[in-house]
This record gives sequence, structure tokens and C-alpha cells, in this order.
Amino acid sequence: MTSYESQALHELKDWQRNMRRRPSLVNKLSKNLQTKLNSYIPEKVHQAITATIKQMVRAVLFGSELTSRQPLPFTSLELAESQVRARINFYRKTAAAEGGITGAGGILLGFADFPLLLGLKLKMLFEIAALYGYSADDYRERVYLLHIFQLAFSSQEQRRQVYQQLENWEEQKQHLPQDINQFDWRTFQQEYRDYIDLAKMAQLIPIIGAPIGAVVNYRLINKLGDTAMNAYRMRWLAGEKKQQELI
Repeated sequence: MTSYESQALHELKDWQRNMRRRPSLVNKLSKNLQTKLNSYIPEKVHQAITATIKQMVRAVLFGSELTSRQPLPFTSLELAESQVRARINFYRKTAAAEGGITGAGGILLGFADFPLLLGLKLKMLFEIAALYGYSADDYRERVYLLHIFQLAFSSQEQRRQVYQQLENWEEQKQHLPQDINQFDWRTFQQEYRDYIDLAKMAQLIPIIGAPIGAVVNYRLINKLGDTAMNAYRMRWLAGEKKQQELI
């Protein structure tokens, strides 16, 4: 194992411990409060939001491959991740600029930021998958991308549940439903909404919306990029172990 791989493995173990940890008291109180607030929202509104986010995500998942790069042959973790970091940096800057522009435009442009940022996040995940050598033409790889998204933008309890599915992905993916409509879109949109609501609401405030939008978008992309890197490191490590068993 190279020095780079040893460092990556150390970072991966720290990340895995964070994914496995139980929700703190503050996490639980925050989640209970958000659940209570959601209970006041009419069911028709929940259904409408779920349908909207579902269609937005599906449009990107089933359209981005037209403009995404083809998967590259995986030669080394260090080379792949140098390219991954470059793409994350590109998307951080793009999202920050987009957040600053929409934040400066008040409420109407602030609402426009939501689908734009969502599209940037999913497009970045497509590119990261390709750089690690995975093709998003495979339906199961797209589901993996959705799980990465959930890991980055969910409550700690939901994060633990999703992480358990990814820990043994090669076996888990054999049992996936073939219909993407069977994916739990309600939980997906609600967790995502609850995670970013507070930060993004501040973006709608006149004058201060622009700098807040830039900073928040930068951090959200950075968090997603870091989550994706560690999720694919898990698969790299599983592959390394499998190769050692065959020797």
C-alpha cells in the first residue's frame, strides 16, 4: 500500500466512524422538532414537493449521461482522486457563483437556486463516478449516487441506515428493484429539505443573500464531494481485499 493509500484509508476510517455513530441528543431533538413542523404541512403539499423533487432528480439521473464523461480505466487511487478533487473544486466555484447571483436577486431568483444547485450536485456525482471507473449507464450505479446524496444531506439516523446499505454494496445491489419509482422518494426529499432549509432560507434575505448563497453552496458541494470520495474509497478497499483473497 502506498503512502497516499494509507492516508486515504485513515481518512476513510474516520469518516466511517462518523457515519456509524448514533444520533446525539441535539440530533434527536432537532429531528423531532423538524418532524413536528412537517406534521403541520398538509399531505397534499408533501405529495407535491415529493413529486417535484422526484421529477427533477429523475431528469438529471436519466439525462446527464448524455453530457457526462465516459468512465476512465482505474489505474491508481492517487491519480483518480487528484482528478476528482479538481472536479470538486470546479463545482464548488460554480455553485458559489450561482448562489451569489441568485442570492443577490431576492426571493424569486433565490427559489431558482434550488433546482440549479440540485442539478450541479448530481452532475458532479456523475463525473466522480466516472473518474473512479464506474459507468452511470448502469441503473444500480445511479441508485448508488442517490445513496451518496442521502449520506451527505440527511439526519444522523437516516445517514446510519443508508450507510449500512453501502457497506456491503456488491451484495445489496443484487436485491435492488428494477423500477426507480420504488425508491423512497418521500424520505429522500424530506431529509434533503430538512437538512438545507435553514441555511437556504437566509439566502432569500435581501442584501445579505448573495454572500450567504455563495458560502452555503460552496460548503454543500464540498460536503457532497467529500462524501462521494469516501463512498468510492469503500468500494476501492473492498476490491483490494477481494484481490488479496484471490492471491
